[in-house]
Amino acid sequence: MRAVDIIAKKRDGAELTREEIAFFVQGYTREEIPDYQAAAWLMSICWRGMSRRETTDLTLEMAHSGDLLDLSEIAPHSVDKHSTGGVGDKVSLVVVPLVASSGLTVAKMSGRALGFSGGTLDKLESIDGFRADLTTQEFMDQTREVGLVISGQSLDLAPADGALYSLRDVTGTVPCAPLIASSIMSKKIAGGAKAILLDVKVGRGAFVATTNEALRLAEAMVEIGYDAGRRVTALISDMNQPLGYAVGNALEVREAIDTLHEGGPSDFRQHCMVVAAELLRLGGLANSADEGLDKAQAALASGAAWEKFVALIRAQGGDADQVKNPDRLPHAPLVQATPAPCSGYLKELDARQVALATVDLGAGRARKGDSIDHAVGVIVHYKVGEYVEAGTPLFTVHANDEHKLALATARLLEAHTFSDEAVQPYPLFYKRVSSRAILGRRPQA
Repeated sequence: MRAVDIIAKKRDGAELTREEIAFFVQGYTREEIPDYQAAAWLMSICWRGMSRRETTDLTLEMAHSGDLLDLSEIAPHSVDKHSTGGVGDKVSLVVVPLVASSGLTVAKMSGRALGFSGGTLDKLESIDGFRADLTTQEFMDQTREVGLVISGQSLDLAPADGALYSLRDVTGTVPCAPLIASSIMSKKIAGGAKAILLDVKVGRGAFVATTNEALRLAEAMVEIGYDAGRRVTALISDMNQPLGYAVGNALEVREAIDTLHEGGPSDFRQHCMVVAAELLRLGGLANSADEGLDKAQAALASGAAWEKFVALIRAQGGDADQVKNPDRLPHAPLVQATPAPCSGYLKELDARQVALATVDLGAGRARKGDSIDHAVGVIVHYKVGEYVEAGTPLFTVHANDEHKLALATARLLEAHTFSDEAVQPYPLFYKRVSSRAILGRRPQA
């Protein structure tokens, strides 16, 4: 078997066998296939696509390229969630303790910020002492003892995906549904969860711009999960404007804490409840999303979710007293509110521009390895569709530098546009995708 023949076969639109996919994935991971051939193969996939069977085979080959966690003995009802990346997306900070306090086990591996998309680990590391670099044994022990863990991907999970993604990032082959789907799902399958909720973001602040693209991606990932014996549901959610009001690490932690005390922005709280309800259904603790919603609301109202969050922070070395007194979280030295320049209905609040403003402030990374300032960020005060009075605070910038504050303020003003006519608010969710719905209208490949 030769790499060049496999490239040519896919280039000409033919379907690759499982053996051909395995040969290519294993060869590239072992550095036996050079970058230039792997780049050509990736581009041929972008050009010709992959069948459902090919995409599943690619996913499983990448998942089996490294360690595979088996949580069955310590966590028979393990679940996981994955967001495709967004702005103000601190959902895991609320949903993970919420479903864990309801009886499910959540062993979650999360990522860091890169570009405009925030990272769960960076948010948690706003808390003094919090450790995200757990060893395999620590990860498993905490899963058993606490029932939840949020750690970085320090384990050797799906190394083929890491190698291929680095190449995709520099060869124009990132926006390809089979490659995105296999990248996400290979890590989730290797992580051991039996039930997975996918939060597929769409809009200006997402990596997927249209609902049709988001639907194709969601369906591809749900199909992979089904073929791999996992229970998977995808929710397609809006990311044209930030989720909640806070964008920036410590600011988002504070907002999550408010939400765990039954406060927080209504859109963010409702989003978390819907995601938690789906996870409880997927994990077998609810027979329907409505029953899951009742259980999630009960866990929030009783304080059980909050106590589980404190237990998570304490278990991973974080300062529990700090989260109990969030005024002790990092504070920026410069805090400035900017008044609305006119009256009118908020027509657009460009999530990507808001995120880029926080990157300018130092809350995100332009490159891997960049340091993070956990204190800086932005609070927006209005949502699309709401009426804004001229002169009222439109947003508040938390900065560590006067020049950065000025740059962020200018960008944020441009991110807000207004209308004299009433504007329809964005929905929180556009569609729910399940394997049952897909299989009901599409034959298996």
